[in-house]
This record gives sequence, structure tokens and C-alpha cells, in this order.
Amino acid sequence: MFKEIVVNNGEEESKAAVLEDGVTVEFYMDRRVDHRLIGNVYKGRVENVLPGMQAAFVDIGLEKNAFLYIEDAIIGRNAGDNGAKHDYSRLNIGDYLKQGQELLVQVAKEAIGTKGPRVTTQITLPGRYLVLMPTVDYIGVSRRIESEEERERLRDLAVLVKPKDMGLIVRTMAEGVDEEEFRRDIRVVGDLWRNAILRSAAKPAPYLVHSDLDLVQRILRDIFAEDVDRLTLDSRNDYERVLDLLESFDSGLKTKVFLNEKEDIFADYGVDQEIERALRRKVWLKSGGYLIIDQAEALTAIDVNTGKFVGTTNLEDTVLKTNLEAAKEIARHLRLRNIGGIIIIDFIDMFDEEHRSAVLRLLEEEVKKDKTKISIFGITRLGLMEITRKKTQPSLSEVLQKQCPYCGGRGTLHSEDLGRDIQPPGWYSEKQYCANR
Repeated sequence: MFKEIVVNNGEEESKAAVLEDGVTVEFYMDRRVDHRLIGNVYKGRVENVLPGMQAAFVDIGLEKNAFLYIEDAIIGRNAGDNGAKHDYSRLNIGDYLKQGQELLVQVAKEAIGTKGPRVTTQITLPGRYLVLMPTVDYIGVSRRIESEEERERLRDLAVLVKPKDMGLIVRTMAEGVDEEEFRRDIRVVGDLWRNAILRSAAKPAPYLVHSDLDLVQRILRDIFAEDVDRLTLDSRNDYERVLDLLESFDSGLKTKVFLNEKEDIFADYGVDQEIERALRRKVWLKSGGYLIIDQAEALTAIDVNTGKFVGTTNLEDTVLKTNLEAAKEIARHLRLRNIGGIIIIDFIDMFDEEHRSAVLRLLEEEVKKDKTKISIFGITRLGLMEITRKKTQPSLSEVLQKQCPYCGGRGTLHSEDLGRDIQPPGWYSEKQYCANR
């Protein structure tokens, strides 16, 4: 598989796409006027404590107050418990937080819709190989590192470099890394934490004490690794900056960085067309089958259909081929559309248990490419597959689209056969018809 990252730096926004064998699988965007919040650390002030919801609203200086759940409020106080789970139902958030109290919080989820951002007191500062957790005494190793021998080696290195009374998580990129690189990484994130503490002491709440990196820097920190074959940028400034940054921590990757100053690099790579297709409800499969993807507030429903595909041998074979192709495409669209929360997939009914297992295995294999945590709960008695995908940021449609002011997001019109004498309130003239028609 040939993996490439393409970065487009425009006047109003920076965009990046990850392509696998020429197909877009991930998309990232930072707008100049709409700054990314996730990862930022604030000195906040508790505005309201809500015992009935076991939560609090925290003023962090934004238009909407942030939401702090009890488990996020006290987890940072449980140093030394090695991340053990607790029964929060018997606790009272009023015993931990008071109105007017100042505290350091980090944005864990972006503001979505009418909801403000979700914050936590468990601060995490990611480096390239390690994540520093200043509020807990804990060592963890990424589950994506499968070799037990390598996991033990990395855990031993983490013990050597871990600051006292703080925690570390070893990232997937650390595989094969030596102690010197660990110590260099911990110096960088350690400095970030010390600077945040100094800023916090100098300013009253609400105040931003640490801002996460810009898009290009996050690409280098989180995505650009040995498994990436090429990084292409369309800005000479970004290109030179990337080379300078790589010189400081992984000069071997510099040979994979290229400059392409074409006017519309995303059009050349077909990214714009793929993003436009990813905003549609209907997704065609190469075989002639198709998916219907409906994103609601509570969950996302995905329906699989044979469409134009009629197969060549028998019905069971046709259904299996369609479901296998759909499983692969669904895994890609979960990443590309950044769909989070509960996901229900209605595959075409399969009566052969081996066929059901084959579809499940393929989906499990495909979602391993996704850096976002995914849990697959199998196929229910109704033949529906249940999945959850961690949601930390708005989906692609929430970022690139807004609700129609005429239909309120329903995408439907009143019937033309509806008599004028019984037209309901809100009937619009022909010029005001919803653009979704």
C-alpha cells in the first residue's frame, strides 16, 4: 500500500488529506477564523455546579461555557491508581467543585452543535513518541504495538525517563525508538507543561495557558511516520519549515518530503471530488451496489444495498460480494467523514454463518487502519452490526456544511398536491424551496 499525505495551505484555511493507493481516507482542516480547540489547556473558572447532572459548567473564555463531567473532574486527583475504573454514581460533584473555583482543564471534545466543548482535568501533552500526563502517576503502552517483547522494552524505557509523580503513555510511533529519543521527547513536553504552569500562575481565569500545534506540526507529530511513503506540500514556507523540524527529531524522513506549488493541488489528487462525494447520502460501490449513510443526533445508520449488482452465480454469492465490498468502503467512510458515536450497519441478510464471519473479519481488519478508537460488537439477532467510534471532533458534514434555513435540516418539501386552503404554517414560495431538493 502506497500511503501519501497532501497538504494545501490557503489564505483562509489549511487542509490535509491522507491517501492510500491514491484513495482519500482521511481529511483535516484548520480555519484561520475558527481556531481548533481540542488539546488546548485553559485556566478556567467554575460557573455552575449541577449535582443533578453530576457535572459543572466552566468558563474558559469562549462564547459557550465548557462542560465538565464528574469523572473528568476527579480523575486527575486519583494519582497512583493506574487508571483503575471507579463507581462515580455514589459521588457528589459538589464535594469536588465549588462555584468560582479556578482550575486547569483541557478540551477533550470540540463544541458540536448547540453544545459547548467538553473538558477534563486530566491533562495530556503529546510528543512524537510519548504523551505526558502531569496529573496521574501511570505508565501505558499503545495497544497498536502488538509485540509483547517490544511492549516490555518500551515500558522499561518509560520507567527510566518518567518524571516523578507524573504519567507517560508510549505512542505507536515509539516502536523501535531508543532511550535517547525518549529523553529528548520528554524534555520537549516537559517544557510545555512548565510553561503552562507559569502562565497559569501569572493570569486570572479564564485564560488560555497552552495551545495545541497548527495543522502542519500536528501532521508531523501524529501521522508522518515510516509507514508514510510521501509528504507533499504546496507552500514553500511549509516545506522549509517541515525540513527544519524533521532535522531536529527524524532527519531520515526528509527524503520523503516534496514540494508541489501547483495552484490547486487537491484537484490534481482528486481530493476535492472525493470530499464532495463524502458529503452525499448515497455512496456507490464499484460493483454497482450502494450505501445509504444517514447521520442523526443519536446515531449513524448505514444501509447496504445490491443496487445494480446482480452477480454471476447465485444470490448468496451476490450478497457476500456486496457485503464484503461494503465493509471495506464503510471503514473508509468512517475515517473520511469522521463519524463518531453509535453506528448501526444494516448489511444485506446473510444466512451462512461463514459469510457473516467473513464480513466481520474484513471490517475488523479494515478499521485497524483507523487511529481513532473503534469497538465492534458483532451482529445482532436482527442482523444489524453495532459499532462505536470515539467522537472528539465535529464530523466532515458538520465542518463543511450548515443546516438549510428553510427545511431545518430535513431536506424535504411540502407536497405540491397540498391544497392552498390547508397549507401549514411556514409554507414557502417556490423561490424559497430547500436547496436539498
